[in-house]
Amino acid sequence: MFITVDEIAVHVRVEGPAGGVPLVLLHSLGTSSHIWDAQAEVLARSFRVIRPDLRGHGLTEATSGDYTMALLAEDLAGLLDALDIGRVHLGGISIGGMIAQEFAATHPERVASLILCDTAMAIPPVELWRERIATVRAQGIGAIEEAVLARWVTSGFVAAPEARGLRAMLRTTSVDGYAGCAAAIAAADLAACTSTLRTPAVVIVGDSDLATPIASSQALHGTISGSALIVIKGAAHIPTVEKPAAVTKAIVDFLTPRAEPYEAGLAVRKQVLGDAHVARSFANATEFDRDFQRFITETAWGKIWTRPGLDRRARSLLTLAITAALGREEEFKLHLRATRNTGASHEEIAEALMHTAIYAGVPAANAAFRMAKEVFKETP
Repeated sequence: MFITVDEIAVHVRVEGPAGGVPLVLLHSLGTSSHIWDAQAEVLARSFRVIRPDLRGHGLTEATSGDYTMALLAEDLAGLLDALDIGRVHLGGISIGGMIAQEFAATHPERVASLILCDTAMAIPPVELWRERIATVRAQGIGAIEEAVLARWVTSGFVAAPEARGLRAMLRTTSVDGYAGCAAAIAAADLAACTSTLRTPAVVIVGDSDLATPIASSQALHGTISGSALIVIKGAAHIPTVEKPAAVTKAIVDFLTPRAEPYEAGLAVRKQVLGDAHVARSFANATEFDRDFQRFITETAWGKIWTRPGLDRRARSLLTLAITAALGREEEFKLHLRATRNTGASHEEIAEALMHTAIYAGVPAANAAFRMAKEVFKETP
């Protein structure tokens, strides 16, 4: 979709359940939101994944002149405002990670955690950036193509289809966008603002990264108190593409709820079933069933619904099919109402019940269709 932010058309991909926790992923210089494709495919099962193209990159409009980290961070703030999103998990690679640091320092209340991949507080030398900006403005992106790609991936990966995709992203980046963002990198020294961060963070880096080497990530890790450092073997500057599974695992492990299963389950139960329903369940609990309420919150919601292998929409449809097949009328209606929060559409529910008719019997599916029509009448 396209959203107007600061009078430019910003292209953004939004994937995952409508009720999912927002996760923003920012790409690197000269690429686009596509460098997070592999991670988004997995993360969108549980999170509301938001991937904008930076100013002058991908399908987002460019403006002329030098950009700053402050400008790019405010682009993000404007985008989140337009999407009516408050607090997010925020990840970024290279310049995306620098923007993330700037944004977290200026908008700390809006950042739940940071995922900083192959980035730094500063990327010297300034002279290199000035030369690159001059070259691009005079000769075009093609003049720097080979030198840039050699730093993005390891030598053994250059001929891979994914690396050719990276080359295509670079070639289609606008000169104004590339030069503007390069100027932002050249001028940036985030040490002072990053030292103020108290946000949970993970720092990820490829072991063969020449652009932002392990030493830069170690410095970043040392500056952000309590952060974790993960080194990806056999990867250079863009491990999201070169070693996608390793990066995805690092992010999933970091974002997996570290709360006790009960606390994590309580949060998910409220998000799926609604605060009012959960409040009623606990208000009506007595000594007789209080342990049972804790058991289902901890086990069903805290250990199963929190797993990243399926998104909430898929779990919702599975639950409907199973409860329909078993004739669990009360649970079936409860989870039908919950589809308002999980994002399962009426059409998808009908397909799940057609499937139920084949594998669990027509009478069970017939009863489920009848109950579904009753529940759908409650809210258009």
